[in-house]
Amino acid sequence: MLTVFVGESLLPADKATLQVSDLSIQRGYGIFDFFKTLDGKPIFLEDHLDRFFHSAAQLRLDIGRTRDELRHIIQRLQDANRIPDSGIRITLTGGYSPDGYSLARPNLIITQQPLSVRVTEELSGSIRLMTWAHQRQMPDVKTIDYLMAIWLQPHIREKSADDVLYHRDGFISECPRSNFFMVTSNDTIVTPYRHILKGITRLKLLELAGRRYKVEQRDLHLDELRTAKEAFITSTTKQLVPVVQVDNHIIGGGLTGEVSRWLNKELYHLARS
Repeated sequence: MLTVFVGESLLPADKATLQVSDLSIQRGYGIFDFFKTLDGKPIFLEDHLDRFFHSAAQLRLDIGRTRDELRHIIQRLQDANRIPDSGIRITLTGGYSPDGYSLARPNLIITQQPLSVRVTEELSGSIRLMTWAHQRQMPDVKTIDYLMAIWLQPHIREKSADDVLYHRDGFISECPRSNFFMVTSNDTIVTPYRHILKGITRLKLLELAGRRYKVEQRDLHLDELRTAKEAFITSTTKQLVPVVQVDNHIIGGGLTGEVSRWLNKELYHLARS
């Protein structure tokens, strides 16, 4: 039985509870962040805490703990569960609202699970995306609201796709759980910079990519994919995954490109350094 942290205590997962008056249940109001551990080491933890504190401030949620206190709780959780390679999720809810609408004292929940996806140095898979016109609310905040992404799951399967790529008036933003990148014919790496959640893997990739390639953070239109040499997504869980098809358009002949391969290797080694 895994151990979780809820409120003020470490508890067995089957003993952890949350009252129905919490705004996360009543209105879907809350934030979270998610990071990996490899061989027991939290990966890019400080960057994830930066984003967690930013999200909390944007939603007017008082975390009620310092960064040091959060680090200490995370370490206690790791010591209790003893899962070397894991995913740890920090959730902060709107609290037990007296009227189902007003903010209250937030509830902190931290959970840990074994990693469900194994990332390797060499890329071995790829995905197909379908497009959908949608813009998330407050996109720079990592909220618990994934309504559209979950609602679209049957439609994604009907289209024989693996995930959805959001756009607004034809300008690409992001996938529900990952950031999107395109590689041009001259090996310039392009990624949207507005109306998105700026992922931590995205941040690290941009730092690495700039050492070897030209990088542009700008508006990116769906029409540009017609001439794309490569495309890929990045996320904490999957690291980097090549995109070989968007709607009916095949990218890069359906093959994984050299830019994607190089970046994946660099990310792999950075996470383990």
